[in-house]
Amino acid sequence: MATQDYKGKWALVLGGSSGLGLATVLKLAKEGMHICVVHRTRRAGLTYFEEAMTSLKTTGTKVMSFNLDATKPESRESIINTISSEIGIGTFKVLVHSIAKGNLKPFFDRETQTLSNTDLHITLEAMAVSLYDWVSAFAKAELFSTQARVIAFTSEGSTKAWKNYGAVAAAKAALEAIIRNIALEFSTIGLTANAIQAGVTNTESLRLIPGSEKMKEYSKLRNPFNRLTTPEDVANAVFLLCQNEASWINGTTIPVDGGEHMC
Repeated sequence: MATQDYKGKWALVLGGSSGLGLATVLKLAKEGMHICVVHRTRRAGLTYFEEAMTSLKTTGTKVMSFNLDATKPESRESIINTISSEIGIGTFKVLVHSIAKGNLKPFFDRETQTLSNTDLHITLEAMAVSLYDWVSAFAKAELFSTQARVIAFTSEGSTKAWKNYGAVAAAKAALEAIIRNIALEFSTIGLTANAIQAGVTNTESLRLIPGSEKMKEYSKLRNPFNRLTTPEDVANAVFLLCQNEASWINGTTIPVDGGEHMC
């Protein structure tokens, strides 16, 4: 019987208060992992998130929660210092990047404000470069366990053009490139890195995209199962990648969409 070396280990989820991130938190906790979550949650949504974390603690799951901006260097340094002193080195099995902080202005429009250079840079920093920053800092602090996993969420927008999605699309393409080089260059410490390309999922982030209702309708038509991807579908894939049997999957982008990408 294969050992389950993820049990009792820690998972760091960046952007874990809703959507794919929160579903991942709940799934990994259910499977026996302890949770460290970094999130930026407004007061309106904080009660639900805190109740979910309290519920996890009643099951024996250890939870550390930081309501800080994960893209800020000072936040990252503070969190890593706290983790190092309170949890210790070599304890994190997985780092999941689920940060959604992208600008949805159009590239060109005669009537509305368009994307600026600053908008583009902020999106790239938050949704792509921050992954490298965290993985590098975690590795230098020796927080990863043996055969640890890095997992990031991307979308079909990394290779297809959607109106108003240009900045996020650029960030997703960069994110996938960063994943590949993490997979190559951090292999020396036993780390694997992969991206999950989630199908269209009815999250808060999706609903902010202009025309998202039409996008959902079209995705259902494309999907062999005629439904949208759920956050739980994606969280299940994260859990699969945490298992020993997934140790040889490295440097790839995995569609988790029920086959939507085929059509």
